Amino acid sequence: MIQKVAVIGAGTMGNGIAHVFAQHHFSVVLVDLSKGLLDQALSTISKNLDRMVAKDRISAQQKVDTLLNVTTSTNLQSAVADSDLVIEAVSEKESIKKDLFGKLSVFCPSNAILASNTSSISITRLASYVDHPERVIGMHFMNPVPVMKLIEVIRGHRTSDEVAENIMELGVQLGKEPVVVNDYPGFISNRILMPMINEAIYALHEGVGTKESIDAIMRLGMAHPMGPIELADFVGLDVCLSILKVLYEGFGNPRYAPCPLLVNMVNAGLLGRKSGKGFYQY
Repeated sequence: MIQKVAVIGAGTMGNGIAHVFAQHHFSVVLVDLSKGLLDQALSTISKNLDRMVAKDRISAQQKVDTLLNVTTSTNLQSAVADSDLVIEAVSEKESIKKDLFGKLSVFCPSNAILASNTSSISITRLASYVDHPERVIGMHFMNPVPVMKLIEVIRGHRTSDEVAENIMELGVQLGKEPVVVNDYPGFISNRILMPMINEAIYALHEGVGTKESIDAIMRLGMAHPMGPIELADFVGLDVCLSILKVLYEGFGNPRYAPCPLLVNMVNAGLLGRKSGKGFYQY
């Protein structure tokens, strides 16, 4: 039974994942490199809970109880030593995840489930860095985590049926809708989403339309809540580029080649909302 959860990485995804588990009565330890990052994450969780209270989605007492369920740590080894489930939400770079999973293999109980929130990196490869690879699985939450219902559950080549079933049941406990997929580049969500975003950037690059017109057409004509150019800024242009590279390398198909404009934007440090400017100004 999963009771204690460790979330590694206190950024946008990590603090959202910690929020959701804590709100559903799990004991959560949120881990990052510095107290400053962890304090910022707790502040974000508190503000998001305030919004839920204001909208009468939860009570003021539920906010208090949720925050009491979250502790923080800068010591990875002690934080995960007695965890039933560890979810990594660190930077979308395989070298960083490889190093982390190697440490988790040593620090965690042998029966702990090790999950990755990766949006594109192979779960099978991540599992190869640990003992008992059958316990490794993907739990790809959507941003913003407290709001979005989907968890894309990715089975690696050696993920056990028991682990997959436990994570599917856990997703339902969290009030989410888990959907299982197999481990291929981009999984399902980003295999479909990122080529659309890339094509929208190509259309902008080639002067087919302005960013505003491209976004308006997809919002008004396709009922998308957010246009693809705006969505790219929201996700992070560096993240979009990283995922497209995974697709391109994984399939060897030129249709996944990142648009040169996207590459230039990332090289210029224009990453979207998180940097204050991407295709739009924030």
